[in-house]
Amino acid sequence: MIKQFHANKARLRRHQRIRNRIVGTQMRPRLCVFRSGNHIYAQIIDDATSHTLASASSLDEHLRNFTLPQLEKKSIVEEKLGEAVQAVAEQATEAPAKKGKGAKVEKAAPKGGQPQKGAPAGKGTKPGSQAKTVLPSAQKSQTKTPVEALAAIANNRKVAVAREVGKLVAQRAKEKGVGRVVFDRGGYAYHGRIAALAEGAREVGLDF
Repeated sequence: MIKQFHANKARLRRHQRIRNRIVGTQMRPRLCVFRSGNHIYAQIIDDATSHTLASASSLDEHLRNFTLPQLEKKSIVEEKLGEAVQAVAEQATEAPAKKGKGAKVEKAAPKGGQPQKGAPAGKGTKPGSQAKTVLPSAQKSQTKTPVEALAAIANNRKVAVAREVGKLVAQRAKEKGVGRVVFDRGGYAYHGRIAALAEGAREVGLDF
């Protein structure tokens, strides 16, 4: 019998492991996140008293009619079109010219760097010696900050709304005198809407 994978059950198991070591206190409550297919919810909970101090969601009245600025959308589309045109132009210039019937074909050098039969050996070279090839040192890509990693999906409406939910819940928490929290990602991976909500809360000044 083939085992079925239940994504929600796996997430709940991950969430339970997280909850075993993350507990909200009165001094530092827990910022809990839940994500559905269309919406996202955030609560700041004091686990000592089982009391919710602040909450916000994408169903809030402030965010029901949220729309992305049209100017930003146009600029992003124009940038992508410009990059695509530039890439096509570079490929056209780098493409080799077609060889005709009378064009000479260069033969590849034999393996091992040994001279062909009849070819004179160079001065100071031993027969059978191979030329050393120096490979360029590998360059590590620069690590992106969480805000830079979200730049590629910043024009997504759900991601933008999640960021606004993070800002809203952080503002309501600061009104209640909460400045530091522990982040409970609810068993979800830290990317996309979850990361956007966390970065939105940090922008307002919530420390975690």
